[in-house]
Amino acid sequence: MRSLRFLYSLQESPRHTRVLLAVPFALIVVVTVVDLLTPPGVHLGPFLVAAPAMTASFAGPRSTAFAGAVALAADAVVADAKGGITDLNHLYQLAALFLTSVFVTFFARLRVRREREMTHLRWMARAVQRVVMRPLPGRTGPLRIASAYLAAETEAPLGGDLYAVTPVAGGTRVIIGDVRGRGPDSMGEAAGVLGAFHALARRDPQLTASVDRLDAGVSAAGTAGGPRGSGEDAGEAFVTAAVIDIDHAGPELRLVSCGHPPPLVVRAGRVRSLDVRESAPPLGLGRLAGGGYTPETFAFGVGDVLLLYTDGVIEARDAAGRFYPLSDRVAPWGANGPEALLERLGADLLRHAGGSLGGDAAMVAIERLPAAG
Repeated sequence: MRSLRFLYSLQESPRHTRVLLAVPFALIVVVTVVDLLTPPGVHLGPFLVAAPAMTASFAGPRSTAFAGAVALAADAVVADAKGGITDLNHLYQLAALFLTSVFVTFFARLRVRREREMTHLRWMARAVQRVVMRPLPGRTGPLRIASAYLAAETEAPLGGDLYAVTPVAGGTRVIIGDVRGRGPDSMGEAAGVLGAFHALARRDPQLTASVDRLDAGVSAAGTAGGPRGSGEDAGEAFVTAAVIDIDHAGPELRLVSCGHPPPLVVRAGRVRSLDVRESAPPLGLGRLAGGGYTPETFAFGVGDVLLLYTDGVIEARDAAGRFYPLSDRVAPWGANGPEALLERLGADLLRHAGGSLGGDAAMVAIERLPAAG
């Protein structure tokens, strides 16, 4: 599996809907039977309004209207058996049930239309995201790779988190980053960074030169797609990123950290954080801060699993406001490979955050395998 997507929203199948439909009709039967068995002065007909109202919450307008019609018929049967259908009390009950059924049928129609629009929007958003963020290769050289993207906005799963992998001489170059801001507006900036990343890897094989040009590109683009202005607008567009060159021949990697959370290396149940001595400014702020980009070397041997992530992972909070303890959680999960690691991490992260993240979360896991032969 080259890219993992965690969908924790309930997808109702026709079979699931049919099972739920049994509930309101069972309610109609129970209320009708009990109402027929009670004394004439006791009227349970108002409870029948729950049937169409309940149906409207999960079914379409046709099923809702049908539930309302059945409830009306049942109420008419009870009215005829307990004083006659022309009784004023029964007439008011029937009129109220009819009007309520009409209203909830109308709202069920609106709900279904909105759900269709949201489904179409999510489909388009995922299609755009697949075009912008190309699927990562499952294997390149001695590296096995998996990725996951958890969007904070389920209606439009587009955001400014980004990741990519591209080959370079003797190894693989990886980037993970987070554009300032969130939602669809930041996706254009992320697309520009990813396009430049792939182009510069082919033109400038040197890691430092590529990162420097990425910084220049983000700085020139600004927030509106044009040249950056001055004053308050000068520092609006920036991208925190970690850019890594992994040597295929040797057990090491070179990391340039541009204000990004430190990657983790998991091996034999232990976690090591790749903390640089001095983090460089985010992309787009390098020239403003007068800083440069100097790579640092870290060990990355056979059996190690490298975990890259954006701040949406470590900033996820539980109900008590506690941040997600990433290092503690991933320690025992690296032994089964990068895909299993991200699958367990994604599920655990959503459980910790109560099913809804405060920001987008992107993750890439890379395992070094023994060299072929």
